[in-house]
Amino acid sequence: MKILVTGGMGFIGSAVVRQAVAAGHGVVNLDALTYAACVENVASVAASPRYAFERADIRDRAALERIFADHAPDAVMHLAAESHVDRSIDGPGTFIETNVTGTYCLLEAARAFWMRRGRPDGFRFLHVSTDEVFGSLPPDPGARFTEATPYDPRSPYSASKAASDHLVRAWHATYGLPVLVTNCSNNYGPFHFPEKLVPVTILNALAGKPLPVYGDGSHIRDWLYVEDHAAALLLVLARGRVGQSYAIGGGNERTNLALVRTICAILDGMRPKPSGSYAGQIAFVPDRPGHDARYAIDARRIRDELGWQPSVTLEEGLARTVAWYLENEAWWRPLQARQGVGARLGLAGGVGAA
Repeated sequence: MKILVTGGMGFIGSAVVRQAVAAGHGVVNLDALTYAACVENVASVAASPRYAFERADIRDRAALERIFADHAPDAVMHLAAESHVDRSIDGPGTFIETNVTGTYCLLEAARAFWMRRGRPDGFRFLHVSTDEVFGSLPPDPGARFTEATPYDPRSPYSASKAASDHLVRAWHATYGLPVLVTNCSNNYGPFHFPEKLVPVTILNALAGKPLPVYGDGSHIRDWLYVEDHAAALLLVLARGRVGQSYAIGGGNERTNLALVRTICAILDGMRPKPSGSYAGQIAFVPDRPGHDARYAIDARRIRDELGWQPSVTLEEGLARTVAWYLENEAWWRPLQARQGVGARLGLAGGVGAA
């Protein structure tokens, strides 16, 4: 199978690219190389004859038409997106342009290609989304997001992803485009761009900086190891039911404070400080506006229909992640110089506020 992967230089997209090439698929990696992209993410497969790269913006319809014509993919895995909630608060326009308009342009290019090819039954358009479109869960531990949960986005980021989800489903209902949609919980793992909670905690700890925890740290997230997520996406592409949605979660709920403390304990064991624990660097900071209290996913559909389940516990995945960052300073050090990385965003006056 030849797969067109959008956003394949990003965190989740590059994990998909690496796994797809390793599994014997042809991969066309389409990426605009924005601030969060990193070509080193796919260095391990870049020389493969099964891999090709196209630098293009998903808002550029002409470029998309050419790429479909040149490569004739059997499937699209759409991961290109602006994804940092704090940046969306400061500059929502970019999120609307990329996540909404870009998805529309990609859908139209894919539909035109699919129709020119005679509407082949095997073609698939897999749209990768987030559990944040569902809003915030109550503290009741029995409450979980499912594929039937009503949408209730609370941030510009989640609203833009909700809009893109609806576009994809509409293109299936109206035009018959064979689509699949996934909504995942919070990802973590190697190659995570250093502006999200897990890498920020690791790298700030190593630098002796405060470890920022929003509010009182009681916000709960369900954590999913990125390699497990990539495996789930490839499984959905191969065996998922057309028109269906699949919720993908790690089954690892933790408060943000508990997560940070776990990372500190792992660092204490792998690279001890001369005295004390890294947990002594924890600092509570003003909360994010409109911060969702809790996310958790009921992943029974993908487990029961497709046989997928996470391969690692959160503690195992975090240990792998910390070890990877300790061994790959040459990867993350240059990224810290990019715009806004390491700064507190999501409050008045942040990046893009103008």
